[in-house]
Amino acid sequence: MIHVYQFDMKNLKEKIKSGEVVHGCWVNLASTVSTEIVGNAGFDWLLLDLEHGAGDVAVMYQQLQVLSGSTSTPIVRTDDLSRPKVQRILDAGAAGIMFPQIQSSPEADEAIRMMYYPPRGTRGIARMVRATHFGRTAAEYIAGVENYLVSIIQIETVKALHNIESIAATDGVDVLFVGPNDLSLSMGIFGQFNHPNYHKAIKDVAIAAKKYNRVVGVLLQDVSEYEMYYELGYRFLACGGDGAFVRKGAEELVKRLNEKVISEKGKVISEK
Repeated sequence: MIHVYQFDMKNLKEKIKSGEVVHGCWVNLASTVSTEIVGNAGFDWLLLDLEHGAGDVAVMYQQLQVLSGSTSTPIVRTDDLSRPKVQRILDAGAAGIMFPQIQSSPEADEAIRMMYYPPRGTRGIARMVRATHFGRTAAEYIAGVENYLVSIIQIETVKALHNIESIAATDGVDVLFVGPNDLSLSMGIFGQFNHPNYHKAIKDVAIAAKKYNRVVGVLLQDVSEYEMYYELGYRFLACGGDGAFVRKGAEELVKRLNEKVISEKGKVISEK
């Protein structure tokens, strides 16, 4: 058995390969406190976002430490398609990587090869890293890394849609993940998620995923979209993030407070 920090329960790769639905959310605030709060909320996985989030690799490392006691599996979205960055993320103990803006099968293959050790890939080996309990479980980790690392290829552009068959067919792809905002922007229909062209696009991604036995995922704009994607076969589902939770909670409270006007004597004199 491989003993890694975050896998006390059935690991994420096993879940998605068996067809289970898994729920996640974004972590963007570069806060270990918000990471801990969201990590204890019950999500199956969390996405630490280096591409658009406020943090860097040093903050990410601390967030991974915070999540070591959580049942949520931490994934990291890289901001750089480079072997050193991917290696640092995985050595820190991430259970997988989301690769944004992948355009073709060669790019997907390059990304996946960065995750794995030779001869499968190009990742360098270091024993004294967090992922191996600083050497204590290095042999187990190195031998079994392909059994639980999750590779997530984002489909965010028209070019990626044109190449969806070959991307889905790329060896080692675990999840094809649609980025609705980037994809709709690339298609010239930004934010029009009910547009027929967008619906065709997300259906095409799902068809390619099914053909090559890949999991397909998306970042929901709202929970009301759940059934639409589920019916298409999407099983790796995310919604919201720590920043959005704080903003929405604050705005809702201000709205409720402003619905009441209090007199100097403390009596409610009107409700808007």
